[in-house]
Amino acid sequence: MDTLEMMRVFVRIAEEGSFTGAAQRMNLSTASASRLVSHLEAHLRTRLLHRSTRRVALTEAGQRYRERCERILAYVEEAEAEASNAHVIPSGRLRVHATTSFGQTYMVPAIVCYQERNSAVTVELTLSQHLPDLLDEGYDVSIQLSSTQLPDSGLVSHRLGDVHNVLCAAPSYLRDHGTPRTAQELEGQACLQIVSPAFPRDRWHLDGPRGRETVELQPSAFQVNVIDALRAALSAGVGIGALPAATALDAFRTGALIRVLPEYRLQKLTVYALYASRQYLDAKIRTFIEFLREFIPQALVDDDAALNLPGRREQLLSDINAQFDGRLPLNDIRPFGA
Repeated sequence: MDTLEMMRVFVRIAEEGSFTGAAQRMNLSTASASRLVSHLEAHLRTRLLHRSTRRVALTEAGQRYRERCERILAYVEEAEAEASNAHVIPSGRLRVHATTSFGQTYMVPAIVCYQERNSAVTVELTLSQHLPDLLDEGYDVSIQLSSTQLPDSGLVSHRLGDVHNVLCAAPSYLRDHGTPRTAQELEGQACLQIVSPAFPRDRWHLDGPRGRETVELQPSAFQVNVIDALRAALSAGVGIGALPAATALDAFRTGALIRVLPEYRLQKLTVYALYASRQYLDAKIRTFIEFLREFIPQALVDDDAALNLPGRREQLLSDINAQFDGRLPLNDIRPFGA
């Protein structure tokens, strides 16, 4: 027997003062209502009601039990309402995972903007290179980047767009080692590669005017698994490396890094948002996914446009030439947007 249902019938009978009135209010037969209360009394081994042909009255134990039942049923109704509202009203804690570089560049501003619209949602963002198990580790949403189609995992995935890498180096490195003019000229350079399952360590696949070209890389004396650390190494003049376009933009703007082979892009990754299930989806997860499908593609388009802004080449070349006292021919370096 459903204890909660028996408790509801008992409380209703106590309120109505009769089995018949309670049964009518609950769309039950009088016999069914009487049977449920009898089962409840048998379960408790306590008489709850005094019955007569004219009226029903609570026993002393019944009065105390009624008060407890009313509190319990109120809590149950409150819990059911809260759970039902979770499907409609975004609220509560949202646990999100993203890779470090993408999370810093895109997810932090996305979350700030999302919370401006949904102030009742608290977001807990975890940034790491580790790809989590959503169910085991308790994440609501995971943002993953992949160079291939995602394997079948039973999770729901939404494609948010593509990111790509661009080659860059510090002006000091290009001054000392020259600027590659073709993809094959990279083979004689100090090429730094990010250590990541998404990228091969021994080659770059570059997409450019001649289609796809593959460059074989020599083992690097410096390796790192975090994009920001790679950017710092490149800015220090260690070599030529591939950075996500958004990560490189600020360094391009300041002149700390120069885009190498600007007609090429490489290592395109597709961005996915993953979550556990479409069925009875919590409102905070549903609205967050909907927001990301609006925010992330536009952010990627904006960064791609910024990467190719006209008019920056001449200014950066002039600044760099002045920095090195004219020791560098202007045409030896190509900044972004060239």
